[in-house]
Amino acid sequence: MRIFKEQEFNRNWTLFLDRDGTINKRLMGDYVKKIEEFEFLPGVKEAVATFNELFRYIVVVTNQQGIGKELMSHADLHKVHDFMNKKLSEFGASLDEILYCPHLAALDPSCRKPNPGMAFQAKESFPEIDFKNSIMVGDTESDILFGKNLKMYTVLISPDQKDENYFDADLVVSSLKELADYLINY
Repeated sequence: MRIFKEQEFNRNWTLFLDRDGTINKRLMGDYVKKIEEFEFLPGVKEAVATFNELFRYIVVVTNQQGIGKELMSHADLHKVHDFMNKKLSEFGASLDEILYCPHLAALDPSCRKPNPGMAFQAKESFPEIDFKNSIMVGDTESDILFGKNLKMYTVLISPDQKDENYFDADLVVSSLKELADYLINY
């Protein structure tokens, strides 16, 4: 299945990545509040290193309402992200920016996916970003809606790929590694 309908994929594209369930193991009913709870999903470091060669920018956009629930602090989250960045850099991989929304879902803040706030924050940092030449990758409906609302191409991470409800994603893969392999061969 080809996901790039009108635009030709090239090195000027931007990759937006969700974090929990996409980069690291999601803790169902909980939040990654400290380094010891953070576990990379298989093949992620290799995939990000490949993405560094394929994309102009890689931006993580993650809802983190554990902060709004006072289960963790901004400093706790920064420690987790510093750890994630350190482990990626040891593998020769890097992220250009990590954006997060700390607010409760009930408040419906502009930064919380599927709302576009974090995408606009990324564009402030990197004005060259063109959302129509971007890919959003995540494992939830809000991730896919975030991408769709901005006219991005969307990729759903669905490890078992047995779910019939793919939230109208343009492409469904089992992992970031599978997506990296797909894009290398595109």
